[in-house]
Amino acid sequence: MGRKGVFKASLLETKSQSSSEFHQSLSLVSVSQDVVGSSPPTAAPLVSSYNDRIRPLLDAVDRLRHLKIMQEGIQLPTIVVVGDQSSGKSSVLESLAGIRLPRGDGICTRVPLIMSLKNHTSPEPQLFLEFNGRTVQTDEENVVNVINYATQEIAGQGKGISNTPLTLVVKKKGVPDLTMIDLPGITRVPVKGQPEDISEQISSIIMNYITPEESIILNVLSAGVDFPTCESIKMSQRVDKTGQRTLAVVTKADKNAEGLLEKIVADDVNIGLGYVCVINRVGDESYDEARAKEARLFETNPMLARIDKSIVGIPALAARLTAIQANIIVKCLPDIVRKINEKLSANVEELNKMPKNMSSVGEAMTAFMNILGSARESLRKILLRGEFDEYPTDDDMHATARLAEMMNKYSEELRSAKTDDGNEKFLIDEIKVLEESRSVGLPNFIPKSAFRSLLAKKVKEVSGTPFDCAERMWSYVQNVVIAVLVQHCDNYPQLISCTRRAAQNLIWRKKEVSEAYISDLVEMEKLSDYTCNGEYTASWNKLMAEQGGFMEKVRGKCTEAKVSRFGDVHVEHLWDQNEDEVRVAYDLKMRMVSYWEVVTRRMVDNLVLHLLFSVQKLVNKEVDKEIIDEVMGPQGNGLERMLEESPSLSEKRSKLHSSIALLKQSKDIVATMMDNISA
Repeated sequence: MGRKGVFKASLLETKSQSSSEFHQSLSLVSVSQDVVGSSPPTAAPLVSSYNDRIRPLLDAVDRLRHLKIMQEGIQLPTIVVVGDQSSGKSSVLESLAGIRLPRGDGICTRVPLIMSLKNHTSPEPQLFLEFNGRTVQTDEENVVNVINYATQEIAGQGKGISNTPLTLVVKKKGVPDLTMIDLPGITRVPVKGQPEDISEQISSIIMNYITPEESIILNVLSAGVDFPTCESIKMSQRVDKTGQRTLAVVTKADKNAEGLLEKIVADDVNIGLGYVCVINRVGDESYDEARAKEARLFETNPMLARIDKSIVGIPALAARLTAIQANIIVKCLPDIVRKINEKLSANVEELNKMPKNMSSVGEAMTAFMNILGSARESLRKILLRGEFDEYPTDDDMHATARLAEMMNKYSEELRSAKTDDGNEKFLIDEIKVLEESRSVGLPNFIPKSAFRSLLAKKVKEVSGTPFDCAERMWSYVQNVVIAVLVQHCDNYPQLISCTRRAAQNLIWRKKEVSEAYISDLVEMEKLSDYTCNGEYTASWNKLMAEQGGFMEKVRGKCTEAKVSRFGDVHVEHLWDQNEDEVRVAYDLKMRMVSYWEVVTRRMVDNLVLHLLFSVQKLVNKEVDKEIIDEVMGPQGNGLERMLEESPSLSEKRSKLHSSIALLKQSKDIVATMMDNISA
């Protein structure tokens, strides 16, 4: 870069609201010779000849920052100053601002300090400190005390830190038009009075400020350290791997002149915006004296004189920062405009969706009936029609599919329930039942009591399964109903508890009805043995066709016999049994096997039909009445609660109004900035 470097920034293309392309560019005039020249100035102004063009841009960004637009998620272009402790960060900022800043051992900057420097035509400087919603006027002599006082008010006594910023406005003749954010210096070991995790706290604050793409990182490095080992370099490399938004300021150049040029040229840490070398002010030197001394050393020191004059000295740093700042502002403008418009549109839309404040019971009744109608329609879609467009990604709300899974699981559990059909003691239970049911009469007849006794035993073994199924289903339906009601009552929190209670009471009664129905269903199956299903006879005949072969195995003293429904069964325990009794027991078992298929199918079908019918009644008829009774209350005046807006809703409405007002102001500011650029 030559002594007269020309800095140009091109305004990115953006679309106006009418969708036409907006093209504009801003050329920033080169820094004048007296600013970065080699002759030591006697009253060296840091302000460049193009500040008149930069100031309107910077003022607009400062106004946006003052409006706290960043709280709306809109990042502003910012120069963030970072550096390790004792890197000379305070000296650099003091030289740019021409004022003293807090000094001392340990962490001096305990909160983010926004420094807004403004070139002032008046010879009398003006200094203001803004914090906690207050503006305090001060002067150069007392500014350190005021900053310390504000820091203590924000971060407390002691040596702790805070992420709440304070703003220092410096209007002074000759200062560059810059806004920078000074952050706490990076420390590794806490000193007495500091929290143990002070290093993590500082790192978190720094990363929060340097991560956005809109941030320019001003990395302050001491010339005597190994750049790659600096913690500030490591942190900036984490968020700016290419270095395109990192500028390095090398301090204490006079104390570590040897090899400095080689370190800068090598650029082992990938500083995309380049380096500027400066010499710190010492003791009580005036700023003019310090600048004159700095210029002289860079001219006369054999090691320092080798460095290009365009990248040495505080004036060169001021010029570089001013140009970079203007460039990033213009570059970010289109994106800022877009984000403001998007956020404003979203907030206006959200505000319009909110319920209006109701002033009469009639309005409350209308709103309440609308809620009921929309909730009922949602429940019909979810529970009855199997439509889940309102919850496309929430599988738990795809109710018809989940209910089908529950019913299928119930059917599998019922059919696979463990009963005494094992092959270890095949036919023993049947023989025992026949013995106990014996009476005077013709031989080889199956007593009806024997069949019913076995049937009752098998039904009892599976009787808990339908109750479990009903419990699972009604619990699931309750969750779905409550979720839908809560969603539709979201704008009326005062209704949520009533509708939730109504749903719980209704589901509880529906469970009771289902339990009574299941109890009757189970008892009927225990006490009766009837079916007109022809599959029973067909199945029994098929099984009885294997009886002859089975009896031959028993008579032949075989250890096993094959029965199609049971596979290979042990029969040695039947060798000593009466053959007629074994034959009748086989008949009884096959009758039970064939009939049990009918019973389980009937228990599945009847329960499923009952539950589906109950859900349909709940959605179409019962839920509305239950909610109306609960909301209206015994006195019929429950709707009056809807006239009182909840604190959370009122707060949300207030925040949206404030946000919309802020975004409209911001939009006007940015529009004026764009007009100035165009002009």
